[in-house]
Amino acid sequence: MNWIAWFIIAFEIGFWVFIIAGLFARYVFKQQKLGIYLLAMSPIVDLVLLIATSFDLYRGATATIAHGLAAVYIGVSIAFGKSMVRWADERFQYYVAKTGPKPVKRYGLDYAKHYFKGWIRHVLSYMIGCGMIGIIDWLIDDIERTAALVQIAKVWTIVLIVDFLISISYFIFPRKKPEEG
Repeated sequence: MNWIAWFIIAFEIGFWVFIIAGLFARYVFKQQKLGIYLLAMSPIVDLVLLIATSFDLYRGATATIAHGLAAVYIGVSIAFGKSMVRWADERFQYYVAKTGPKPVKRYGLDYAKHYFKGWIRHVLSYMIGCGMIGIIDWLIDDIERTAALVQIAKVWTIVLIVDFLISISYFIFPRKKPEEG
């Protein structure tokens, strides 16, 4: 595994470390400003990752799956970042800090709509990530050096289509609330 792959793994871990540290600062240590600062560091992690992968390709590296995954990671972080933090915040409040309401479990049409909104975010992340892949492909202008990026975009297209079919299936076959007994 090359250095960029390790870099991406480290930054994915760093993203979650900042989120968890921010939540601990907010709810366990009652340090609101520190918590906000730590949570705000998660997009900075994305920016550094974008710069590092771009620099690696600019220096002449042949794109690898890791470079393509960096584009996916950045697209997902931008499109889902706020909702991921909100999701983690709700669960941390309830399960760790023992404050706040229990996270809502969705069923039926409500679940289908919520999942479909997630699919729309997936489309946004796809557009951002594949847009980055397209720009890199255009700038490098060497199909042999960017073949791995194009492959990632093809696989992601299939994943997006499957996610769409799953989204639609929840409207046809709604998720049912378990029997209370």
